[in-house]
Amino acid sequence: MAGSRTGHRPRLAILRNEVAADHANWLRACAERTDRVACEVIDLSRDGWKEAVLNGGFDGLLTQPSGWTAAGRDRYLECIRELERTTGLPMNPAPAEIAIYENKRALARWLEEDHWPHPRTDVFTHVEEALSHLRSASFPLVAKVSIGAGGRGVRILRNEEDAMRYVQGTFHGAGASRDALPQWRGGGLLLRVLRMLAQPAALIERVRNYRMLHAEAQRDHVLFQAFVPHTFEWRVVRIGDSFFAHKKLVKDGKASGSLLKEYGDPPRALLDLVRNITEKHGFRSVAIDLFEDPVGGYLVNEVQCIFGQSDPHQMIIDGVPGRYMHHDGAWVFEPGDFNRFECYLLRLDDMIDRITKK
Repeated sequence: MAGSRTGHRPRLAILRNEVAADHANWLRACAERTDRVACEVIDLSRDGWKEAVLNGGFDGLLTQPSGWTAAGRDRYLECIRELERTTGLPMNPAPAEIAIYENKRALARWLEEDHWPHPRTDVFTHVEEALSHLRSASFPLVAKVSIGAGGRGVRILRNEEDAMRYVQGTFHGAGASRDALPQWRGGGLLLRVLRMLAQPAALIERVRNYRMLHAEAQRDHVLFQAFVPHTFEWRVVRIGDSFFAHKKLVKDGKASGSLLKEYGDPPRALLDLVRNITEKHGFRSVAIDLFEDPVGGYLVNEVQCIFGQSDPHQMIIDGVPGRYMHHDGAWVFEPGDFNRFECYLLRLDDMIDRITKK
């Protein structure tokens, strides 16, 4: 394993998952920093990955956790835990962040055990317990599958009858599934279609990935979350020491996946809460979605170490893109373009700084 020192050009491993194009933003970011870093891709879905990492002379590991299937997600986390134990190398995203990535069941337990404010969430692994719960539940109620970003697999259950059907279908029917269709709600639809048609191999890979989504259904548990009335939810992003925030607006009852945003100066109390959460757990690559609590404060809805970005920037204040930094007990706004390649360049710069400044 390589040592690190000032002036040393770090050597990093990109730990790709089972989906061929998932780590493309890491490659783009590394191509921008060839003067500062050397990168090599290692496929954690193939044999020999552990030896390749141990013998590669790496200074750090750039991770790309799997969010496509539960089996892929769990296998990737197992590999990361093994590398955490055997190498001690810095990772971005880190194992603690990956452990709750695309795993709402684990996230619910983590939020409860750590006493972070969040909507009440109940998980049931037996059909009889789930049905009994529904007989005294308040509606509407939110049902979620454990793996699924962008609002996929989220259902608003309006009444007890609807909820009972959902439970029976999950445990004894086809299971609870995610919406397996691509999300076409963003702008530039025609341009994106033309780009896909111009890259047949990429189109075939994407079709294969969505078939994989469609084939997987959750049958071993149900997850219910209390419904919080809202017209938006906050997204707060922390990458390294940079903080960003904007509003995700509701469309068709959901903010996640709507791709509708509103930019402005976020409340300091919101930034303070996210800073407290991330500082306590050492999170340096995370997006946290929060509701405004009707009785005051904020409720954590989702935590993701890898997240989509449909706009060039994660925060714009008075027409100026930028970030917040926390200096000497105060929040300081710095204008600039900090979210290139969906924040992967910022992740990479943070990793390089952590290694070279040791």
